[in-house]
Amino acid sequence: MKFTSLGTAATAIALFATALTGAVATAGTAAAATKPDCSSSLVNVKPKQTVNLRSSPKTSSTALGTWGKGQKGGVCFDDRKPTTGGSYTACGKTSNKWYFGGPNSSSVEGWVPATCLPI
Repeated sequence: MKFTSLGTAATAIALFATALTGAVATAGTAAAATKPDCSSSLVNVKPKQTVNLRSSPKTSSTALGTWGKGQKGGVCFDDRKPTTGGSYTACGKTSNKWYFGGPNSSSVEGWVPATCLPI
């Protein structure tokens, strides 16, 4: 099989790899943070202000939903340390620390700025 362009060859290779693995590769997948082990968690956590739940621990990632100020929720707490991610200023402080969690009233979970949680 002869390819007339590099783009066509790359597409064919990607399709072949998908057929072999059953998975679709996307740009940036390797850099995305994975959900932490939530076997240990804090409950009844209330954010200091309404925060966005993010798909990865950085402000440029997709906002999946919100967690309202004072609304009870849970936070993964497997090693009692926040995850290091992108830098931000939220709730009056600048940091690069994030927790994974969300409100009790929703099935949506995501990364939340640590400075907005009373932990």
